[in-house]
Amino acid sequence: MHLAHIFASGMGGIRTTGDLVAWMQLIKKMKITEAKQYVAEKLNLAVSDLVNEELLRQLREDLGLGIIISKAGSPKGIRAKLKISELLGIRINSVELFKTQTGL
Repeated sequence: MHLAHIFASGMGGIRTTGDLVAWMQLIKKMKITEAKQYVAEKLNLAVSDLVNEELLRQLREDLGLGIIISKAGSPKGIRAKLKISELLGIRINSVELFKTQTGL
């Protein structure tokens, strides 16, 4: 399953921003170029930086967006999805369900 996710996310998967671009393509029906531009703007990066694994690993960690090999105390799972939802300004069903169950 992990390989399928990496290939589906493109651009290196969660190590870079492929998953964020994929969210925009699926949820906002954006074309790939538009989705990359949107994500780059939200992260204050150039589109060409979206494939820089080293830069994006640190940025994802700093923003709490989740990383492949998680560190103790760093956001993962629903916490990371919550941060992604806030950053991209999108509605993620599992995040909304979590919010209603926890009163957030």
